[in-house]
Amino acid sequence: MFTQGDSAAASGVLIAAALHLKARGEPLWPESSLTPERLTRHYPQDGWRVAWRADVAVACLCLLDTDSLFWPDDAAGEALYLHKLAVHPDARGQGLSALMLREAARETRERDRPWLKLDTATARPKLRAIYEDFGFQSVGQRTVKGFDVTLYQLPT
Repeated sequence: MFTQGDSAAASGVLIAAALHLKARGEPLWPESSLTPERLTRHYPQDGWRVAWRADVAVACLCLLDTDSLFWPDDAAGEALYLHKLAVHPDARGQGLSALMLREAARETRERDRPWLKLDTATARPKLRAIYEDFGFQSVGQRTVKGFDVTLYQLPT
């Protein structure tokens, strides 16, 4: 089951994933940036999608209508932009990343956007492989606020 607009549930998934990555020596996001308050400051509430198993939030992502920071040259209505894909560490290995990406692609199609786009850290080959294995194509790299990112798009 999926819900929309639940930044508190998304925060729980994101913080658990961030702590897990940090414990493995692969920090991605500082936990302080993932509180519900911080998330709603930087992402629209209705952008959050959360996957549930019973009453447990197991995965999340955020879809944006625009992303001028990473995609400044895109025309309005060209794409939806994916941010903050995460799977709770207790639910790893169950195909949830692909499930969330399929849901994002489905919604992008339903909203008549030809592209689902995202950016991800260039120096994270495992994360990039998730997107590439799903079918996203790299369309370039850029440095944004001191971070080197690779840009990906998926036709819908």
